[in-house]
Amino acid sequence: MQAFKSFPKIIIIKMDIATVNELPYEDFVNIFGNVVEKCPIITAAVWSRRPFGSLNALEAEISEFIDALPESGKEGILRCHPDLAGRDLQSGTLTRESREEQARAGMDALSSEEASRMARLNEEYKERFGFPFVICARMNDKANILRQLTERCRSERQVERARGVEEVKKICRVRLQALVLSDAPNKL
Repeated sequence: MQAFKSFPKIIIIKMDIATVNELPYEDFVNIFGNVVEKCPIITAAVWSRRPFGSLNALEAEISEFIDALPESGKEGILRCHPDLAGRDLQSGTLTRESREEQARAGMDALSSEEASRMARLNEEYKERFGFPFVICARMNDKANILRQLTERCRSERQVERARGVEEVKKICRVRLQALVLSDAPNKL
């Protein structure tokens, strides 16, 4: 008989916006604290803007918070993201969300040539811009990610920072959609 390692299963039940609005602060931050990678302070700040009329309104509040940050704060958000197919994936230290997103995009199944290319491009990108390459992995596959990384290494810093922030917002949207039922307006 073969022994199997048991992994805890996380069951996520999507909430409607009324339930989201009723969450106490600690629960809200625990549940939504990683919709922006490793930045629970954003959801902590947004909690006080309740009630949200819809999923789109919650997403808009997070986006507005990010947009209001100084450029250094936006870069800080980008620096919270792990390298795609990087050491965090290899060592198993990615957040649950990042691990699932990278796996879905095929980042955990790169050939040795692809992995080497990805590592080289990730380093080149970080050296050029001072923050990691960010792309919404759930909206891309490994071929497109490698193509985008190659192209974006040639971009200008200001353009890349803005592009990275827009990718963070896409990641946030996808993560929110996994937690909250689609919009049925809440009667405020």
